[in-house]
Amino acid sequence: MPRQRLLPALPDRWEFKLSKKEKAKLVETAKKYSPEEAIKLVKQTSWAKFKESVDMAIKLDVDVKKGGFSIRGFVPLPHGSGKKVKVAVIAKADKLEEAKAAGADVMGAEDLIEKISKGFFGFDVVLATPDMMSQVGKLGKILGTKGLMPNPKSGTVTMDIKKVVTEFKSGKMEFRMDKGGVVHLLLGKVDFPEEHLVDNLKTAVTSVYKTKPSGTKGNYIKSITISSTMGPAIKIDQKELIEQDE
Repeated sequence: MPRQRLLPALPDRWEFKLSKKEKAKLVETAKKYSPEEAIKLVKQTSWAKFKESVDMAIKLDVDVKKGGFSIRGFVPLPHGSGKKVKVAVIAKADKLEEAKAAGADVMGAEDLIEKISKGFFGFDVVLATPDMMSQVGKLGKILGTKGLMPNPKSGTVTMDIKKVVTEFKSGKMEFRMDKGGVVHLLLGKVDFPEEHLVDNLKTAVTSVYKTKPSGTKGNYIKSITISSTMGPAIKIDQKELIEQDE
């Protein structure tokens, strides 16, 4: 009697995983999707083994050739970005205690200024109190090139250290237009609930639109795309997010 070959037991439910190319085909390159459809697609087209981020690129319809022209601001993501933001605070003793209680990661006064001047960059955001700015000014060339210089207009020079530290640790993010007229923003991670990513997306687009310079004519936001870290770009119909001037 011939020996029977035993086959490995199969799971009750078969699971088929699409390849990278097959997932890319799920996106119609010429189509503009609603925010909800786009978020669903960005989850479906994520394929890397690591937990991918969800990134957004907003192309602004501005003349980037004008010297000194820049767009920057902040967005308070309602559900955070999924990234642990390291906040540094430069202040005197009483405010440093406040910073520590709020969860700041790096704190100091003259000692921290000295440390940064020697190449320390263990932070993502730098806050400073007004009374320390005369000394922080020495770090202009170092922090300025990285976009980390504290500035009253951006809210990173403040006496309300506790409030601002809490905001950044909870998901407040700074954005700025690059040389090509594009604003890049992190919306979260692909494992966030869909409704959380949609909320973050809508809040981010609204925050960027509010930076529209006075006197700017036409559509300020030219295009919006999102993607996972390794996934294909997905175009979004911006008219579903905000009414723009024609």
